[in-house]
Amino acid sequence: MLGARKEKNKSSQIASINTDYVRAVVRKEQRQRAHRVRLYRRLAVFGILVVLTAIGIGSMMFSQTKTLAAIEQEKAEALERLEEVQEEQEILKHQITKLNDDEYIAKLARKEYYLSEDGEIIFAIPEKDKKGKENKDGKE
Repeated sequence: MLGARKEKNKSSQIASINTDYVRAVVRKEQRQRAHRVRLYRRLAVFGILVVLTAIGIGSMMFSQTKTLAAIEQEKAEALERLEEVQEEQEILKHQITKLNDDEYIAKLARKEYYLSEDGEIIFAIPEKDKKGKENKDGKE
């Protein structure tokens, strides 16, 4: 143990040569270390910026995809409603053409309002009610 202490003391007692060349080499090494530290710092900041940008772009894409899906759903629903309205419009147009026909109007009036032509006799036949059918089914 005493031998290790003596060697330590000897190495700390060694003086370095303090010449211009040695100082220049030491300064160059210090500049290189400082440059390396600044480089690592710049790379770390740049890496953080890249990660933050990627997260921002990813979240934007996710929200846009979600919005696009909602818009597509609304579009599909609107197209279904459009088809229904177009079918209803066709039915109404067909009904308008029928209502312009005098024979159809006369037939409709005879059916709905029990109107008759000269010499006709109208017989009203009662239609079976759902209640009547239920009563019969319950009794049997």
